[in-house]
Amino acid sequence: EVQLVESGGGLVQAGESLRLSCVTSGFTFGDYTFGWFRQAPGKEREGVACIGNSDATFTRYPESYSESVKGRFTISADNAKHTVYLQMNTLKPEDTATYYCAAVFRGPCPVVVSMRSQTALNGMDYWGKGTLVTVSS
Repeated sequence: EVQLVESGGGLVQAGESLRLSCVTSGFTFGDYTFGWFRQAPGKEREGVACIGNSDATFTRYPESYSESVKGRFTISADNAKHTVYLQMNTLKPEDTATYYCAAVFRGPCPVVVSMRSQTALNGMDYWGKGTLVTVSS
């Protein structure tokens, strides 16, 4: 059974940090590209960060970020633990959202991080259930 389980969300003040984790199981971790997405109330789901393990030619893509989080968020992966992380620094109220971890087989990161809404839902193979991040001003 495929599982992606996010954790680490919570309530913080603006300027503080959080680290999200996504523990995966049920598939070959090294064959997948992982994205963090977020969805704020009333807004579409959007790509935030991506880390790609490989594509069909075993090329590892560099990490990709949306413009809104570039320089503040860092995505990383621990292949031994089958876990993907999102370190979020200097959080802003506009970062408030439910954050989702998702995986796609050998997907290119520049494409993954640009996904929105239904394109994202259709384009990724597996999704977690999300973890809520609330940033107060």
